[in-house]
Amino acid sequence: MEKKPQFNGPRRPGGPRPRPGQRPRPGQGKQNPHAINDQIRAKEVRLVGDNVEQGIYPIEKAMRIARDMELDLIEISPNAEPPVCRVLDYQKFLYQQKKRLKEQKAKATKVVVKEIRFGPQTDDHDYNFKLKHAVGFLKEGSKVKAYVFFRGRSILFKEQGEVLLLRFANDLEEYGKVEMMPVLEGKRMTIMLTPLKTVPKKDSKESDGKDASTPESAPKPTTE
Repeated sequence: MEKKPQFNGPRRPGGPRPRPGQRPRPGQGKQNPHAINDQIRAKEVRLVGDNVEQGIYPIEKAMRIARDMELDLIEISPNAEPPVCRVLDYQKFLYQQKKRLKEQKAKATKVVVKEIRFGPQTDDHDYNFKLKHAVGFLKEGSKVKAYVFFRGRSILFKEQGEVLLLRFANDLEEYGKVEMMPVLEGKRMTIMLTPLKTVPKKDSKESDGKDASTPESAPKPTTE
């Protein structure tokens, strides 16, 4: 008697499939992030949104309103009493949410920290060069982390390094404020500066002063 060949291919997972409008059981497919239509279990809901008369409705009437408009009933605040629902096309609702999250992420400013390194005996030329860079960093909205690195016996000049960092912060007071005073950690003494929200523009001040001294409305002298 011949044996029937065994089928070793993938099998359909057991268990009944959920009916339309029925919540799938745990592990059966991907659930929507919101309860919609027949998935809403509350006896009454509060309707909000456009093109509907806002108020509290029995769930049957709220479902009928959504069906008449050929839209979905979406539970947006399940923990409210009663739950808050909105009548809208569900795919459009998900698209709006994704778009809103994307815009929020785009608006969120990423904090950029620029580091500037000094030695305990930095000369004026090197100091001014790095000060100029720090001004540019603060203007563009980045934080500035300046530190003095002490190598070997130069740790004996830690007071001199602190004076240098405080001078650095004082020279940048028009562009940034001190977020963290000088702190010695190991061989580094660090200070943190954060940019000011509004940076004064010296050019505009100077031009304003010139305009004030020679107003455009003043008549020009005439020669005959």
